[in-house]
Amino acid sequence: MAAGRKGPPAGIGKPEYARRRARLIAGLASGSLAIVPAAREQLRSRDTYFPFRQDSDFLYLTGFSEPEALLVLVPGRDHGEELLFCRERDAEKEMWDGPRLGPERAAEHCGLCDAFPIGDLDDILPGLLEGRERIYYTMGRFPQLDRRLRHYLQALEGAPGSAGAPEMVDLDRQLHDLRLYKSAQELRLMRRAAEITAEAHRRAMMACRPGGHEYTLEAELLRTFVAAGAREPAYPSIVGGGRNALVMHYCNNDAPLRDGDLVLVDAGCEYRGYAADVTRTYPVNGRFSGVQRAVYEIVLAAQRAAIDEIRRGNHWDQPHMASVRTIAQGLVDLGLLRGDVDGLVESGAYRRFYMHRAGHWLGMDVHDVGDYRVHGQWRQLEAGMAMTVEPGIYIGADDDTVPEKFRGIGIRIEDDVALTKDGAQVMSADAPSTVAGIEDTMRRAAEYRADDTQLQGELW
Repeated sequence: MAAGRKGPPAGIGKPEYARRRARLIAGLASGSLAIVPAAREQLRSRDTYFPFRQDSDFLYLTGFSEPEALLVLVPGRDHGEELLFCRERDAEKEMWDGPRLGPERAAEHCGLCDAFPIGDLDDILPGLLEGRERIYYTMGRFPQLDRRLRHYLQALEGAPGSAGAPEMVDLDRQLHDLRLYKSAQELRLMRRAAEITAEAHRRAMMACRPGGHEYTLEAELLRTFVAAGAREPAYPSIVGGGRNALVMHYCNNDAPLRDGDLVLVDAGCEYRGYAADVTRTYPVNGRFSGVQRAVYEIVLAAQRAAIDEIRRGNHWDQPHMASVRTIAQGLVDLGLLRGDVDGLVESGAYRRFYMHRAGHWLGMDVHDVGDYRVHGQWRQLEAGMAMTVEPGIYIGADDDTVPEKFRGIGIRIEDDVALTKDGAQVMSADAPSTVAGIEDTMRRAAEYRADDTQLQGELW
């Protein structure tokens, strides 16, 4: 826990959810209605389910963490603009699966004016839809609700005196633009997620040694997450030793860790609904070789160049292009690319070794929502935005066009950055990222293990 911290940060309060819904309602057209469904439980195998994770849009607006629920927003409705449908209390089912809030307590919990049993949806929602000129709803993500909604609308369209079917509008644009700008409460939770994740990476680094396995490091990551109250990773952890680091979304994590190889670890926890996403690459034996160090320093310089471009008034592509130019120049210096840097950037020749973007939005989802372009132009960076910065270099293990000493090296360095009114803040900076910081961390861990082994030998 960071020095001076008195306890875990508070979660999102009920007034914050109310403000989010009010902002969304204010952007909806008059005579409209918006529908936001909760996530469904996902079958894992036969009669067991994955741990339930609420849909991020629904969670953002309600803080309600149960399945089988629906939020309906009705601008200008006299009896209240916000309605929730959810499961009723059921003593027998709660004995097996845990407590439910039920409609009455759910309304209080979420700060909503009305809540109804989900079983009453067929009786209530068609009446709310009647006379609406526009329905905001994201089709395609919830097929069962799609079919149900079509049935309601077809019945209304055929009713006497009907004005015809309402216009269907995707809700994502309005809602996701709100989610892109993080509040102070959200950034506090994201900083905590990044702190936990940085500590997990440091512990995995300390546990790394030849003869172990990729899953040994994954276990250290997960143990640290859970011990800090982050019960789930934000995404499947990537632990790729040697050439496995060249697979962008590698997650087998079952190979041995070999002396002389690098290992790439891309992992982040989810803390109270907010994701971290951090990558570190380090030598399995604790010491970078000369070639590994040379490539690593290029990637680190590219990351720093990108972070320097994260400031208000710059646009989304500027950090990426700063990383591209740094990597292109570094590859020329190593002799892996030939030619003028401007030409290599313009032609895209660098993509042979650096094939992805420098980062993505970060928030409730690890690849968070929000457009990167607005009206065809790169979006300007503004305070409240949070993103990753993750340049990399990947040199094919069988690429006979490069010197053999470079083949099979895969390096990515990723940190979580919040743009505040005071500038860019690297939230995950506690995870060692310099060559000296990594080697010192791993050296001290090795010395501790050696001392412990010696002590055990003396005792026995």
